[in-house]
Amino acid sequence: MSFSNQQQIVLASGNKGKIKEIQAILKDHPIIPQSQFKVEEAEETGSTFVENAIIKARNAALHCNSAAIADDSGLVVDALDGAPGVISARYAGVGASDQDNLLKLLKDLEGVPAEQRTARFVCVIVLMRHANDPLPLIAQGTWEGTILNQSIGENGFGYDPIFWVPTHNKASAELSAEVKNSISHRGQALQILTKLLQNI
Repeated sequence: MSFSNQQQIVLASGNKGKIKEIQAILKDHPIIPQSQFKVEEAEETGSTFVENAIIKARNAALHCNSAAIADDSGLVVDALDGAPGVISARYAGVGASDQDNLLKLLKDLEGVPAEQRTARFVCVIVLMRHANDPLPLIAQGTWEGTILNQSIGENGFGYDPIFWVPTHNKASAELSAEVKNSISHRGQALQILTKLLQNI
């Protein structure tokens, strides 16, 4: 099935930060948030990033009768056996704010020395051409770093203020949107997805 640049893609997310990043990177495609269709967000019942991304993309494709893209991403911290992982957005509980989640993570890492605070952002992006697509496009990106003891920077969202990027000697929240989009987990996954789209 061919996929033209003009074909609408519904984005299965209500997260304004994600919407802005994805629209910036996939600027050649018309990306429309599912909120414009009053689609309720799907319940993330999967135990992996891949499962949750497929659940969300299928839900958007079904309700909008359109191709849909979904991202499931989170922070994986080695000292916490991979937590917060797939529950990164609700680590401090359902309805938790970014700040609530960030503070819980810092509390859970109290006393853990710097060399053991390794972590990575993970992003899985799924594009389904329709709700029953048997072969969705799947792209994955990872971004290595460490967890700081306190917040730094004003940019980004989520855990960005406490995620240290060794390659740039800055917290993620200190990076410009252009730099972040070029090196982040989501940026990597979207660049892979862009290449996949060119081959269908």
